[in-house]
Amino acid sequence: MFNSICTYPISSDLFAQAIHPSSPLLALGLASGRVQLQRLPSSDPKEARNSTIETAWHTRRHRGSCRSLCFDHDGKQLISAGTDGIVKIAATETGQVASKIAVPLQNDSIDPTSVLHAQTPQTLLLSTDSSALYLYDLRADSAFASSKPQQTHRPHDDYVSSITPLPPTEHSNSGLSKQWATTGGSTVAIMDIRKGVLIQSEDQGEELLSSCIVDGKLVVGSEKGILRIWQVGSWDDNEQTVAVVGNGASADVLAAVGENPIVAVGMDDGCVRFVDTGRKRPKVRHETEVRHDEVEGVLGLGFEVGGRMISGGGQIVKVWEENYGVDGGEDEEDEDEGLEGLGATNGKRINGFGSDEDGSEDGGNESSEEEQPKRKKKKRKRNKGKNQSGGQQHVITFKGMD
Repeated sequence: MFNSICTYPISSDLFAQAIHPSSPLLALGLASGRVQLQRLPSSDPKEARNSTIETAWHTRRHRGSCRSLCFDHDGKQLISAGTDGIVKIAATETGQVASKIAVPLQNDSIDPTSVLHAQTPQTLLLSTDSSALYLYDLRADSAFASSKPQQTHRPHDDYVSSITPLPPTEHSNSGLSKQWATTGGSTVAIMDIRKGVLIQSEDQGEELLSSCIVDGKLVVGSEKGILRIWQVGSWDDNEQTVAVVGNGASADVLAAVGENPIVAVGMDDGCVRFVDTGRKRPKVRHETEVRHDEVEGVLGLGFEVGGRMISGGGQIVKVWEENYGVDGGEDEEDEDEGLEGLGATNGKRINGFGSDEDGSEDGGNESSEEEQPKRKKKKRKRNKGKNQSGGQQHVITFKGMD
């Protein structure tokens, strides 16, 4: 499906990646604490193969590693969080920091951020290792914003591993989503900006790591490489599952492939695999699999405004170009062929959804001291939520969904 057109080496391990919503820009957060903004190659097919990724600016943004990155809704600001317990909001164009947030301490110790997400133009979602999920008002006009968030929730017993906005309802006047799904530990939760946690799943027996919306469906990836799929809003309907690969590599990051019912799955074995969720039985498109790296897993994955796929992991970033259509021309009658070998299952009935240092903000100066922190472990508590039922697939059920 995709051919690599550009490989970009980076100076230390990639910990965070964010793609601009409307321009061919890519933000990278590194283990060294550096944050850098990259200009992607031209989207013109005749030029892209001869182009390179250019650095717009770079800076030593955090003391310690950069844990998470996100752009705000219009892409004018880039928000970063580090192991130093500080969140910094900077101008995308220049990299200049406009404001900072001190993440609340946990037992008098720094509580590092796990995920950042700008849910609306006014609301920033910020989760931490202690399982807290904070809502901050981005309109707060302060050089160093208050450490007191507008809301605090704990949707999971473990840290939040992913945040995915749900599509806005037909009753939304603003066209903005006020609800989102989170994964954490071995559960899924649906949350509302006004009401907090709406529903939460039962223990799924394995760690849930990633999520995204594909063709009106919520797709969740797990440590065993299993995708769980539900139609948004129909949480008490049938769940679909598919094993992406037989060796159990974890599904660390998910991304929707354009408007197609296809989900790209970045895995810890270094491959990106594609799953067709538009069929009666989800199918892994093994023939379209691509490899990001032979050793390092895929930590960042997404699609820029021109439709090219961006994968990141280890000390490289790759840009991929689609070389043929998603539809392989197979007939509906062929759906059942080879499904057992692909690990697909379907039709299971469920009961419910079941700091900058001085001089480092000039956008170009780099700190002379390069930290060498230990590589971040994406799955920080691998034994939490393990299936104790002898390997039987756990049924997902949500409290309060009778």
